[in-house]
Amino acid sequence: MGWGDLGAVDMIAIGLTSRELPSDTTDHTGAWESRLPVAAAGLYTDRDSGEGIEKKMDRRDFLKKTGPAVALAAVTGTTGLVFHNRETATRRKILVAKTTSFEVPPDPSLPALTSAVHADPVAALKAALDAIGGIARFVNAGESVVLKPNVGWDRTAEQGANTHPALVSEMVRLCLSAGARQVIVSDVSCNDPRRSFLRSGIKEAAESAGARVMLPSAEDFIEVDLGGVVLMRWPVLRHFVEHDRLINMPVVKQHSLTRCTIGMKNLYGILGGRRNRLHQEIDQSIVDLAAFVRPTLTVVDATRVMLRGGPQGGSLDDLSIENMVMCSTDQVAADSRAVELLGLGGRQIGHIALAARAGLGSLDYRGAGYKEVV
Repeated sequence: MGWGDLGAVDMIAIGLTSRELPSDTTDHTGAWESRLPVAAAGLYTDRDSGEGIEKKMDRRDFLKKTGPAVALAAVTGTTGLVFHNRETATRRKILVAKTTSFEVPPDPSLPALTSAVHADPVAALKAALDAIGGIARFVNAGESVVLKPNVGWDRTAEQGANTHPALVSEMVRLCLSAGARQVIVSDVSCNDPRRSFLRSGIKEAAESAGARVMLPSAEDFIEVDLGGVVLMRWPVLRHFVEHDRLINMPVVKQHSLTRCTIGMKNLYGILGGRRNRLHQEIDQSIVDLAAFVRPTLTVVDATRVMLRGGPQGGSLDDLSIENMVMCSTDQVAADSRAVELLGLGGRQIGHIALAARAGLGSLDYRGAGYKEVV
Protein backbone atom coordinates (compact mmCIF):
# COMPACT_ATOMS: atom_id res chain seq x y z
CA MET A 1 0.00 0.00 0.00
CA GLY A 2 1.37 3.40 -0.91
CA TRP A 3 1.15 6.81 0.69
CA GLY A 4 -1.82 7.68 -1.53
CA ASP A 5 -3.97 4.91 0.01
CA LEU A 6 -3.52 4.97 3.76
CA GLY A 7 -6.86 3.65 4.98
CA ALA A 8 -6.76 4.63 8.65
CA VAL A 9 -4.79 7.86 8.52
CA ASP A 10 -4.74 11.32 7.07
CA MET A 11 -1.40 12.72 5.93
CA ILE A 12 -0.62 16.40 5.61
CA ALA A 13 2.71 17.35 4.05
CA ILE A 14 4.69 20.30 5.36
CA GLY A 15 8.39 21.34 5.82
CA LEU A 16 11.61 19.62 6.85
CA THR A 17 15.22 20.75 6.75
CA SER A 18 18.34 18.80 7.60
CA ARG A 19 18.96 21.07 10.58
CA GLU A 20 15.73 19.85 12.16
CA LEU A 21 16.84 16.22 12.19
CA PRO A 22 17.34 14.98 15.76
CA SER A 23 20.79 14.62 17.21
CA ASP A 24 19.83 11.49 19.17
CA THR A 25 20.59 9.00 16.43
CA THR A 26 20.61 5.81 18.46
CA ASP A 27 16.98 4.80 18.58
CA HIS A 28 14.43 2.27 17.39
CA THR A 29 13.94 3.73 13.95
CA GLY A 30 17.33 2.44 12.80
CA ALA A 31 19.07 4.90 10.48
CA TRP A 32 17.31 8.12 11.36
CA GLU A 33 18.22 10.02 8.19
CA SER A 34 14.63 9.90 7.04
CA ARG A 35 12.86 10.64 10.29
CA LEU A 36 9.93 12.95 9.64
CA PRO A 37 9.07 15.37 12.46
CA VAL A 38 5.38 16.09 12.89
CA ALA A 39 3.87 19.54 12.47
CA ALA A 40 1.07 21.11 14.44
CA ALA A 41 -2.30 19.41 13.86
CA GLY A 42 -4.23 20.82 10.92
CA LEU A 43 -1.29 22.66 9.34
CA TYR A 44 0.12 22.34 5.86
CA THR A 45 2.49 24.48 3.85
CA ASP A 46 1.64 26.86 1.07
CA ARG A 47 4.03 25.78 -1.71
CA ASP A 48 4.63 29.35 -2.88
CA SER A 49 5.14 31.14 0.41
CA GLY A 50 6.40 28.23 2.54
CA GLU A 51 4.30 29.56 5.42
CA GLY A 52 2.16 27.36 7.62
CA ILE A 53 -1.55 27.82 6.99
CA GLU A 54 -4.11 26.63 9.52
CA LYS A 55 -6.51 24.61 7.43
CA LYS A 56 -8.13 21.22 7.81
CA MET A 57 -8.47 18.76 4.94
CA ASP A 58 -10.51 15.59 5.09
CA ARG A 59 -8.86 12.41 3.91
CA ARG A 60 -10.58 12.33 0.53
CA ASP A 61 -9.65 15.92 -0.34
CA PHE A 62 -6.10 15.37 0.81
CA LEU A 63 -5.62 12.25 -1.26
CA LYS A 64 -7.05 13.97 -4.33
CA LYS A 65 -4.66 16.88 -3.91
CA THR A 66 -1.50 15.03 -2.90
CA GLY A 67 -1.80 11.36 -3.83
CA PRO A 68 -0.30 11.63 -7.34
CA ALA A 69 2.59 13.78 -6.20
CA VAL A 70 3.40 11.50 -3.28
CA ALA A 71 3.21 8.43 -5.50
CA LEU A 72 5.53 10.05 -8.03
CA ALA A 73 7.95 11.02 -5.30
CA ALA A 74 8.00 7.45 -4.02
CA VAL A 75 8.88 6.16 -7.48
CA THR A 76 11.23 8.84 -8.78
CA GLY A 77 12.58 10.42 -5.62
CA THR A 78 12.14 13.84 -7.23
CA THR A 79 8.68 15.34 -7.04
CA GLY A 80 7.06 16.49 -3.78
CA LEU A 81 8.62 14.85 -0.74
CA VAL A 82 12.36 14.89 -1.39
CA PHE A 83 14.07 13.10 1.49
CA HIS A 84 17.38 11.90 0.10
CA ASN A 85 18.92 15.29 -0.65
CA ARG A 86 18.07 17.04 2.58
CA GLU A 87 20.49 19.91 2.11
CA THR A 88 18.57 21.19 -0.90
CA ALA A 89 15.09 19.97 -0.02
CA THR A 90 12.34 22.52 0.46
CA ARG A 91 10.76 22.56 3.87
CA ARG A 92 8.51 19.55 4.29
CA LYS A 93 7.11 17.65 7.24
CA ILE A 94 4.44 14.99 7.63
CA LEU A 95 1.56 14.90 10.03
CA VAL A 96 -0.29 11.65 10.45
CA ALA A 97 -3.49 11.44 12.45
CA LYS A 98 -5.41 8.20 12.97
CA THR A 99 -8.96 8.89 11.83
CA THR A 100 -10.71 5.53 11.98
CA SER A 101 -10.99 2.85 14.65
CA PHE A 102 -9.55 -0.65 14.44
CA GLU A 103 -12.22 -1.92 16.82
CA VAL A 104 -15.31 -3.96 16.01
CA PRO A 105 -18.71 -3.13 17.53
CA PRO A 106 -19.40 -4.81 20.88
CA ASP A 107 -21.68 -7.83 20.87
CA PRO A 108 -23.37 -8.41 24.24
CA SER A 109 -24.21 -11.97 23.21
CA LEU A 110 -20.51 -12.86 23.10
CA PRO A 111 -17.84 -12.90 25.83
CA ALA A 112 -15.24 -10.14 25.89
CA LEU A 113 -12.52 -12.66 26.70
CA THR A 114 -12.08 -16.33 25.93
CA SER A 115 -9.37 -18.85 26.68
CA ALA A 116 -8.60 -22.35 25.51
CA VAL A 117 -5.98 -24.88 26.51
CA HIS A 118 -4.56 -27.42 24.10
CA ALA A 119 -1.15 -28.97 23.52
CA ASP A 120 -1.45 -27.81 19.91
CA PRO A 121 -1.31 -23.98 19.93
CA VAL A 122 -3.25 -23.76 16.67
CA ALA A 123 -6.10 -25.81 18.14
CA ALA A 124 -6.14 -23.56 21.22
CA LEU A 125 -6.27 -20.46 19.00
CA LYS A 126 -9.13 -21.77 16.91
CA ALA A 127 -11.16 -22.75 19.95
CA ALA A 128 -10.69 -19.40 21.69
CA LEU A 129 -11.39 -17.45 18.50
CA ASP A 130 -14.53 -19.41 17.63
CA ALA A 131 -15.89 -18.74 21.13
CA ILE A 132 -15.57 -14.97 20.68
CA GLY A 133 -17.30 -14.88 17.31
CA GLY A 134 -14.81 -16.32 14.82
CA ILE A 135 -12.52 -14.56 12.39
CA ALA A 136 -15.45 -13.25 10.30
CA ARG A 137 -16.36 -10.95 13.18
CA PHE A 138 -12.99 -9.23 13.00
CA VAL A 139 -11.94 -9.24 9.34
CA ASN A 140 -14.10 -8.35 6.35
CA ALA A 141 -13.48 -9.14 2.71
CA GLY A 142 -11.17 -6.64 1.06
CA GLU A 143 -9.66 -5.30 4.27
CA SER A 144 -5.96 -4.90 4.94
CA VAL A 145 -4.82 -6.41 8.24
CA VAL A 146 -1.64 -5.86 10.24
CA LEU A 147 -0.53 -8.38 12.88
CA LYS A 148 1.61 -7.21 15.80
CA PRO A 149 3.32 -10.21 17.37
CA ASN A 150 6.13 -9.81 19.86
CA VAL A 151 9.29 -10.25 17.78
CA GLY A 152 11.48 -8.23 20.09
CA TRP A 153 14.27 -10.68 20.69
CA ASP A 154 16.88 -12.81 18.96
CA ARG A 155 15.51 -15.96 20.55
CA THR A 156 14.16 -19.31 19.37
CA ALA A 157 10.50 -20.20 19.65
CA GLU A 158 11.27 -22.61 22.47
CA GLN A 159 12.73 -19.83 24.62
CA GLY A 160 9.36 -18.08 24.88
CA ALA A 161 10.52 -14.48 24.41
CA ASN A 162 8.52 -13.99 21.20
CA THR A 163 5.06 -14.96 19.99
CA HIS A 164 4.81 -18.59 18.90
CA PRO A 165 5.31 -18.73 15.11
CA ALA A 166 2.53 -21.31 14.71
CA LEU A 167 0.04 -18.81 16.12
CA VAL A 168 1.23 -16.10 13.75
CA SER A 169 1.01 -18.33 10.69
CA GLU A 170 -2.46 -19.57 11.65
CA MET A 171 -3.73 -16.04 12.21
CA VAL A 172 -2.42 -15.06 8.78
CA ARG A 173 -4.28 -17.98 7.21
CA LEU A 174 -7.46 -17.15 9.09
CA CYS A 175 -7.41 -13.51 7.99
CA LEU A 176 -6.84 -14.47 4.37
CA SER A 177 -9.60 -17.07 4.56
CA ALA A 178 -11.96 -14.31 5.72
CA GLY A 179 -11.16 -12.40 2.54
CA ALA A 180 -8.45 -10.01 3.74
CA ARG A 181 -6.84 -8.24 0.81
CA GLN A 182 -3.44 -8.51 2.46
CA VAL A 183 -1.89 -9.37 5.81
CA ILE A 184 1.19 -7.53 7.08
CA VAL A 185 3.34 -8.80 9.96
CA SER A 186 5.68 -6.31 11.62
CA ASP A 187 7.32 -5.25 14.87
CA VAL A 188 10.02 -2.82 16.04
CA SER A 189 12.44 -5.33 17.54
CA CYS A 190 14.75 -4.58 20.46
CA ASN A 191 17.46 -6.85 19.08
CA ASP A 192 18.47 -6.79 15.42
CA PRO A 193 15.20 -7.13 13.46
CA ARG A 194 16.53 -9.50 10.80
CA ARG A 195 17.99 -11.87 13.35
CA SER A 196 14.90 -11.64 15.56
CA PHE A 197 12.43 -12.38 12.76
CA LEU A 198 14.57 -15.21 11.41
CA ARG A 199 15.58 -16.94 14.63
CA SER A 200 12.10 -16.68 16.15
CA GLY A 201 10.71 -18.54 13.13
CA ILE A 202 8.13 -15.82 12.59
CA LYS A 203 9.39 -14.62 9.22
CA GLU A 204 9.22 -18.07 7.65
CA ALA A 205 5.93 -18.94 9.34
CA ALA A 206 4.20 -15.72 8.31
CA GLU A 207 5.45 -15.71 4.74
CA SER A 208 4.63 -19.37 4.19
CA ALA A 209 1.04 -18.59 5.22
CA GLY A 210 0.81 -15.72 2.73
CA ALA A 211 1.71 -12.62 4.75
CA ARG A 212 4.13 -9.85 3.91
CA VAL A 213 6.75 -9.48 6.63
CA MET A 214 7.83 -5.85 6.92
CA LEU A 215 11.06 -5.26 8.82
CA PRO A 216 11.34 -1.73 10.21
CA SER A 217 13.41 0.73 8.20
CA ALA A 218 14.09 4.42 8.77
CA GLU A 219 11.86 5.64 5.96
CA ASP A 220 8.89 3.71 7.37
CA PHE A 221 8.64 5.83 10.51
CA ILE A 222 6.25 8.75 10.57
CA GLU A 223 5.70 11.07 13.48
CA VAL A 224 2.22 10.83 14.90
CA ASP A 225 0.23 12.92 17.33
CA LEU A 226 -0.82 10.19 19.74
CA GLY A 227 -2.86 12.60 21.85
CA GLY A 228 -1.69 11.16 25.16
CA VAL A 229 -0.67 12.58 28.51
CA VAL A 230 2.96 11.48 28.10
CA LEU A 231 2.94 10.16 24.54
CA MET A 232 2.13 13.12 22.35
CA ARG A 233 4.17 13.38 19.16
CA TRP A 234 6.23 10.28 18.58
CA PRO A 235 7.63 8.29 15.63
CA VAL A 236 5.43 5.31 14.78
CA LEU A 237 6.04 2.54 12.27
CA ARG A 238 3.60 3.41 9.51
CA HIS A 239 2.37 -0.18 9.06
CA PHE A 240 0.47 0.18 12.33
CA VAL A 241 -1.61 3.17 11.30
CA GLU A 242 -2.29 2.65 7.61
CA HIS A 243 -4.35 -0.54 7.61
CA ASP A 244 -7.98 -1.38 8.34
CA ARG A 245 -7.51 -3.88 11.17
CA LEU A 246 -4.80 -4.42 13.79
CA ILE A 247 -4.51 -7.69 15.69
CA ASN A 248 -2.23 -7.59 18.71
CA MET A 249 -0.47 -10.91 19.46
CA PRO A 250 1.54 -10.62 22.69
CA VAL A 251 3.22 -13.20 24.87
CA VAL A 252 3.00 -13.38 28.67
CA LYS A 253 6.27 -12.50 30.37
CA GLN A 254 7.68 -11.12 33.56
CA HIS A 255 9.21 -7.71 32.91
CA SER A 256 11.97 -6.12 34.96
CA LEU A 257 10.46 -2.63 34.74
CA THR A 258 6.67 -3.04 34.49
CA ARG A 259 6.42 -6.42 36.28
CA CYS A 260 4.73 -7.88 33.22
CA THR A 261 4.51 -7.46 29.48
CA ILE A 262 1.34 -8.73 27.83
CA GLY A 263 -1.05 -6.96 25.44
CA MET A 264 -0.85 -3.25 26.18
CA LYS A 265 2.91 -3.29 26.77
CA ASN A 266 3.38 -5.19 23.50
CA LEU A 267 2.12 -2.10 21.67
CA TYR A 268 5.44 -0.43 22.49
CA GLY A 269 6.64 -2.36 19.45
CA ILE A 270 4.95 0.11 17.11
CA LEU A 271 7.16 2.97 18.37
CA GLY A 272 10.50 4.21 17.12
CA GLY A 273 12.69 6.81 18.77
CA ARG A 274 14.37 6.63 22.13
CA ARG A 275 11.76 4.61 23.94
CA ASN A 276 13.81 4.58 27.15
CA ARG A 277 12.91 8.26 27.52
CA LEU A 278 9.41 7.05 28.41
CA HIS A 279 10.53 4.81 31.26
CA GLN A 280 10.11 7.43 34.00
CA GLU A 281 6.38 7.51 33.23
CA ILE A 282 6.11 4.03 31.81
CA ASP A 283 2.62 3.22 33.08
CA GLN A 284 1.03 6.35 31.65
CA SER A 285 2.87 5.98 28.34
CA ILE A 286 1.54 2.41 27.98
CA VAL A 287 -1.99 3.63 28.67
CA ASP A 288 -1.56 6.48 26.17
CA LEU A 289 -0.48 3.97 23.57
CA ALA A 290 -3.32 1.56 24.31
CA ALA A 291 -5.84 4.41 24.07
CA PHE A 292 -4.44 5.41 20.70
CA VAL A 293 -4.24 1.95 19.13
CA ARG A 294 -7.37 0.18 20.46
CA PRO A 295 -6.71 -3.05 18.55
CA THR A 296 -9.35 -5.03 16.69
CA LEU A 297 -8.50 -8.15 18.66
CA THR A 298 -5.93 -9.17 21.25
CA VAL A 299 -4.65 -12.74 20.93
CA VAL A 300 -2.58 -13.65 23.98
CA ASP A 301 0.03 -16.36 23.55
CA ALA A 302 0.21 -18.04 26.94
CA THR A 303 1.52 -21.31 25.59
CA ARG A 304 4.84 -20.70 27.36
CA VAL A 305 4.79 -18.13 30.17
CA MET A 306 8.07 -16.47 31.18
CA LEU A 307 8.05 -16.34 34.97
CA ARG A 308 11.55 -14.88 35.38
CA GLY A 309 14.26 -13.22 33.34
CA GLY A 310 11.92 -11.15 31.22
CA PRO A 311 11.48 -9.65 28.86
CA GLN A 312 14.43 -11.14 26.96
CA GLY A 313 14.70 -14.46 28.72
CA GLY A 314 16.90 -17.25 27.47
CA SER A 315 16.66 -20.03 30.04
CA LEU A 316 14.04 -22.72 29.55
CA ASP A 317 13.97 -23.07 33.34
CA ASP A 318 12.25 -19.68 33.52
CA LEU A 319 9.23 -20.88 31.53
CA SER A 320 5.96 -22.42 32.61
CA ILE A 321 4.20 -24.46 29.94
CA GLU A 322 0.53 -23.44 30.05
CA ASN A 323 -0.61 -24.31 26.49
CA MET A 324 -3.20 -21.50 26.69
CA VAL A 325 -4.37 -18.99 24.09
CA MET A 326 -6.73 -16.12 24.86
CA CYS A 327 -8.76 -13.91 22.52
CA SER A 328 -10.25 -10.63 23.68
CA THR A 329 -11.95 -7.45 22.53
CA ASP A 330 -11.08 -5.89 25.91
CA GLN A 331 -7.35 -5.31 26.19
CA VAL A 332 -7.54 -4.54 29.91
CA ALA A 333 -9.48 -7.72 30.67
CA ALA A 334 -6.98 -9.74 28.60
CA ASP A 335 -4.02 -8.38 30.55
CA SER A 336 -5.84 -8.75 33.87
CA ARG A 337 -6.51 -12.44 33.24
CA ALA A 338 -3.12 -13.19 31.71
CA VAL A 339 -1.12 -11.60 34.54
CA GLU A 340 -2.62 -14.18 36.90
CA LEU A 341 -0.38 -16.70 35.15
CA LEU A 342 2.52 -14.75 36.68
CA GLY A 343 0.96 -15.00 40.13
CA LEU A 344 -0.24 -11.38 40.08
CA GLY A 345 -3.52 -9.51 39.79
CA GLY A 346 -4.43 -6.68 37.47
CA ARG A 347 -4.77 -4.22 40.34
CA GLN A 348 -1.13 -4.86 41.27
CA ILE A 349 0.15 -3.73 37.87
CA GLY A 350 0.37 0.01 37.41
CA HIS A 351 -0.50 0.28 33.74
CA ILE A 352 -3.33 -2.28 33.89
CA ALA A 353 -5.02 -0.52 36.81
CA LEU A 354 -4.46 2.88 35.20
CA ALA A 355 -5.92 1.68 31.89
CA ALA A 356 -9.05 0.51 33.70
CA ARG A 357 -9.41 3.89 35.40
CA ALA A 358 -9.01 5.53 31.99
CA GLY A 359 -12.00 3.57 30.71
CA LEU A 360 -10.05 1.34 28.31
CA GLY A 361 -11.50 -1.89 29.66
CA SER A 362 -12.36 -3.89 32.72
CA LEU A 363 -10.13 -5.24 35.47
CA ASP A 364 -12.98 -7.58 36.35
CA TYR A 365 -12.61 -9.85 33.37
CA ARG A 366 -15.23 -12.26 34.66
CA GLY A 367 -17.74 -9.46 34.98
CA ALA A 368 -16.84 -8.25 31.48
CA GLY A 369 -17.70 -11.70 30.13
CA TYR A 370 -15.19 -14.52 30.28
CA LYS A 371 -15.51 -17.97 28.78
CA GLU A 372 -13.10 -20.86 29.23
CA VAL A 373 -13.33 -23.30 26.34
CA VAL A 374 -13.03 -26.88 27.53
